[in-house]
Amino acid sequence: MAKVFLFRGKKAEELKKLSLTEFADLLKSRARRSLKKGFTPAQKKLLEALKKEKRDYKTHCRDMIIIPEMIGKPIRVHNGKEFVMINITEEMLGHRLGEFAVTRKKVAHSSPGIGATRSSASLSVR
Repeated sequence: MAKVFLFRGKKAEELKKLSLTEFADLLKSRARRSLKKGFTPAQKKLLEALKKEKRDYKTHCRDMIIIPEMIGKPIRVHNGKEFVMINITEEMLGHRLGEFAVTRKKVAHSSPGIGATRSSASLSVR
């Protein structure tokens, strides 16, 4: 049997029927305060594009709180260099878009350059 997702005791279908203020009351304080202040113009534009079913929408709004009407929609979020594709799921509710578009990569160092160390002087120049 598939596990049913619950957010604060409510199913995803029930969450979609709630108004924005009712959903905000279920969130933790930081996200609740952010939603009660209202959306910025860029966040409003993002929500309108998602309501129009625009596919593959690109945004710089990393501070947008994920709300129930965004579930199941693909969004490209800017990480400072490129747009990272994110598919919104129920588990992401209440988080911010920027949390899922990581801005830092793991540092992968290669061999040292010529002259970087004494031992590298013996390496071939190829």
